[in-house]
Amino acid sequence: MATFPELVFSGVQPTGNLHLGNYLGAIKRFVTLQDTRPCIYCVVDLHAMTLPHEPAQLARTTREVTAAFIACGIDPGRNAIFNQSRVAEHAELAWALDCVARMGWLNRMTQFKDKAGKDRENASVGLFNYPVLMAADILIYRATHVPVGDDQKQHLELARDVAQKFNNDFAESIAAHGHGEAFFPLPEPVILGPATRVMSLRDGSKKMSKSDTSENSYIALTDDADTIVQKIRKAKTDPEPLPGHLDGLAGRPEAENLVGIFAALTDRSKADIVHEFGGSQFSAFKTALADVTIEKLTPIRTEMARLAADPGYVDTVLAEGAEKARAIARPNMDAVKDILGLIR
Repeated sequence: MATFPELVFSGVQPTGNLHLGNYLGAIKRFVTLQDTRPCIYCVVDLHAMTLPHEPAQLARTTREVTAAFIACGIDPGRNAIFNQSRVAEHAELAWALDCVARMGWLNRMTQFKDKAGKDRENASVGLFNYPVLMAADILIYRATHVPVGDDQKQHLELARDVAQKFNNDFAESIAAHGHGEAFFPLPEPVILGPATRVMSLRDGSKKMSKSDTSENSYIALTDDADTIVQKIRKAKTDPEPLPGHLDGLAGRPEAENLVGIFAALTDRSKADIVHEFGGSQFSAFKTALADVTIEKLTPIRTEMARLAADPGYVDTVLAEGAEKARAIARPNMDAVKDILGLIR
């Protein structure tokens, strides 16, 4: 069995208006990962083009996500932080992997069906094909681990399938070029911990999203203290007090969501939270939750505002990160070309 040096690849789309769900579900965990393994942090701006976009907004939100990475504690001195389009090897490998991936695999991707809706014939080829680009994002660095939420697990499975098929299809060439029995690792998911799926404050059955029609459904990383208080105060709950045990959250999605948010913000378990607040009315619990949320998000909001005022620094981080990333990606792409018989 081939072994590979551990490396984590993390990607976030620059969709703008980052919210508490993005922070707890992804970025907070990215910060922790940098202390455990070498990490690459990518703002996947090419993926943002799969749906209609406004160019000036894409540039702005790419910088915004970069600022959020830094403000939340990702160290650009220790890690590569860059936007995907700066490293051409992502797109270059994607074409090679397009010729390995099977149409049947892509047809099973549930996210395409969700995003394309009933008008699949008018969806872009990029929207259909972006799981292969996601595989290329990971495999161009021969990354071994990828933090993913529930909605991306299927795409990571596809990346593993593509890697395995490449290794099988070109096994002789891989060995002949001195890469052993496999060139690509089969990347493993990183389990992200509690509250990895933060739900809407207005509907506990729906994932928190900035595209929701109600701004009260999500807490943006740029919200001030008063706004956070108001949104949490208006968060949907039920008339019963908080239970004292976890099983008391069954069938109460809004209560479970707020407890999960509190747990994730404080690095505690849901069991700890219901033990502390069991029997309390939601009015008291919401006050405590608002205090914790403000305490955690205010430094991030302040630092994001400072970085927004210094776009030159953010662009320097992206440029330097791209150089670090390219130093890994270019030799790997050259090796892929040799394996495939492409003259370079």
